[in-house]
Amino acid sequence: MRLSLRLAAEQDLDEAFAWYESQSPGLGEDFLQAVNRALQAVTTHPLRYRVLLRDIRQALVRRFPYRVLYRIVRQEIFVVACLHAKHDPREWKTRQ
Repeated sequence: MRLSLRLAAEQDLDEAFAWYESQSPGLGEDFLQAVNRALQAVTTHPLRYRVLLRDIRQALVRRFPYRVLYRIVRQEIFVVACLHAKHDPREWKTRQ
């Protein structure tokens, strides 16, 4: 399946990267690598992850308290958000 990141998800990643990088140089890169591993797993096994809200699935990012929220439409995976685990997962709806 093809994977696409919505603009809001890209902005989430940019903000998280900047925050982690400000905490410790190189930590932002570690975060992006962990997210990329989660995205690869989603691409390989998109139905493995549980449905969180209606058709939105959630994949957790290892080592970091983040979740990747995505939906499957036909043969494409749309990442709608990458949120901190403490944020309400319904927050992504306000972006559409």
